[in-house]
Parts: sequence; structure tokens; C-alpha cells
Amino acid sequence: MAITIKPSIKSGFRKLRNVLLILIALGLILFVGIRYYYPFGEGVKTGQLNYVVYKGILFKTYEGKLIQSGFQSNKPGAIQSNEFNFSISDPQIADSLMRVGGQIVELRYKEYFGALPWRGYSNYIVYEIVSITPVNSPAVNNYPPAAAVFQ
Repeated sequence: MAITIKPSIKSGFRKLRNVLLILIALGLILFVGIRYYYPFGEGVKTGQLNYVVYKGILFKTYEGKLIQSGFQSNKPGAIQSNEFNFSISDPQIADSLMRVGGQIVELRYKEYFGALPWRGYSNYIVYEIVSITPVNSPAVNNYPPAAAVFQ
């Protein structure tokens, strides 16, 4: 004796399956949207621009590092410079920053939960340069000649 399922029960299972698939797809879209496209933080960082580079294998992105004043450490007793690694989405901003390496810069950024390969390696994306201040370099030839010292 074969068990047969009535067509109304089959269509009920199909409706339930379709509703569950739609809910899972919407949940996945919401998760990806919030994780990678919703900025949960914005701010301004100031420090000495260490470098800006254009790198990547499949997706070429602009990456930079800012050295902030002061020290921080994850381990007790250790000293480490306070570095801010960031990505730059706009090539014009990246070009401007490449020309002012070593200067004090103030950068406006957005922070995301996750990084996307075509946006950069960092969760921090710089989108504006607030200010650039030249660093006062020490005078180089401020010492007397070596021959004058030994006479």
C-alpha cells in the first residue's frame, strides 16, 4: 500500500519552503549590506603621513599609513608607535597624499565592519583631506665645519 500525499499538503510545503528561502536570502542581503556597506563610524585622524602606495594582485587599491603622536601597546610593558592604516577610494585624494609624504595631515575617514577587496585592505576608508601642515625640518648645515672644530 503506497502512501500518497494530497496536493494541498504538497503546495503547503512548497509555500513554506519558498517563504523560508526568501527570508534566508533577505537575511543574507541584510547581513552583507550592514557588514560591508554601512559605515558604523566616522572621524578625523591627525598624524605624520608615513606612506601611500598603490598595490594589489587582482584589485589595485591605495593604502596608507599615518603615524600618530604618542605610544600605545597591546601588551603591558611594550612600547609601540600609534599607527593608523587606511585605504583610499578616490585616486585624486591618493595622488594628493602621495605628494605630501612626511607632512602632518588631518584625514576624514569612515569605518566599516569589514573590508572589501576592491575598496581596500583596511576597514578605514579615507574620503577627504582636512588639512596638510608642513613639518619643521631641523637645520642641516647648522654646525661648524669639521676642520674648525679640531684646530
